[in-house]
Amino acid sequence: MEKSKGFWTKHTRKVRKPVRKRGLVPITRILQEFSPGDRVHIKIEPSIQKGMPHPRFHGYTGVVKGKRGRAYIVEIKDGNATKQIIALPVHLEAQKQ
Repeated sequence: MEKSKGFWTKHTRKVRKPVRKRGLVPITRILQEFSPGDRVHIKIEPSIQKGMPHPRFHGYTGVVKGKRGRAYIVEIKDGNATKQIIALPVHLEAQKQ
């Protein structure tokens, strides 16, 4: 039988939390605000599955281009291509300057 090629194939270890850090995140992380032009890191929060970008973009840094509902549109460079990722704020982290 052929091996399954599901969404989490080869990505489960990438987004797993350490044992002592498991559970929900603080509410401030869910309610954080970004404005267009802000640079953010895509850091997937595995305890919240909604609004999660594809695991291949975990660790990328991009620029916030706008808002779509509660989520943000983040523009990243993937090789020579420019891509737009839609993610909830819990999966984004402000870049320190």
